[in-house]
Parts: sequence; C-alpha cells; structure tokens
Amino acid sequence: MSEESVNVESRTSSQDKRWTIMAALLGTNTAIMLFQGIEQDKNPKMIRELALSIIAAALPFQAIYFLIYTFLLEHEKSLPQERIRKLDLASGLCQLVAYASLIGVALMWYDLSVWVGFSFIVSSVLAIVLIRTVMSRVETDDGINPPAA
Repeated sequence: MSEESVNVESRTSSQDKRWTIMAALLGTNTAIMLFQGIEQDKNPKMIRELALSIIAAALPFQAIYFLIYTFLLEHEKSLPQERIRKLDLASGLCQLVAYASLIGVALMWYDLSVWVGFSFIVSSVLAIVLIRTVMSRVETDDGINPPAA
C-alpha cells in the first residue's frame, strides 16, 4: 500500500462508531429491501410499499456517507478547512436521512403489530437522540473543538 492510502489506525473512536452504525443500518435496510420486496411481490400491501419507498430513498444517502467518509480519511490533511466543513455538513445530512429510514422499518413493524411498531418508533427516537448527543463534538471553554484522540 502506498503512503497516501488510508491509515486505519488514524481514525478516531467516534468516526469508527459512526461508520459502524451506518454500516449496520445499510445492511439492515438492504436486507429489508430484499426480503420485504419479495414478500411485497407475493402479497402487496400499501403500508409495505410506503415503508420500502422510504428505505429505498435513504439507501443512496447511506452510500454517499461512505464515499465522503473515505474521501475525508484520504485527503483531510490536504483539504482547506472550509471544504472539510462542507463535507462534514454533507456527511451529517446523509446520516440524518439514513436515520430517517428507520421510519420505514417502523412501518414494517407497525404493519406486524401496532404495539410493536409504536415501541420501535419510540425507542428509535430515543436511541437517535442519545447517540447524537453522546457523539456530538465537545467544545472547550474557548469554543474550539479539541483535537481528536
């Protein structure tokens, strides 16, 4: 590998966590699209169609997240700060759209049972708020983000 290739050890723990969450969500959404798509073909339901549409709309944003993530890992030291901010904003937007795909998953569960669907929606919202709160950058007293460890 060349020296310009991505150094896996240089990633921070929070970057790894985001990447892992997004990879799990992408895998889940892809599996749901496959299996529920087959079921939709056999036994069409409007709620399943809506849920699959929401999940399908989120998949490209999940893919773009990984492209941005990899690009930043490879070029972060050579990019101007303004461009890094724009890429971070785009990455955050992709994450939010990916999280919104949980609405489609919730609709699938809701179709199974109102209580299961309701429980999933409530727990998803709480989990997203928790993870976004815990993973948000910590600011020092002077308002500048500390360097990644």
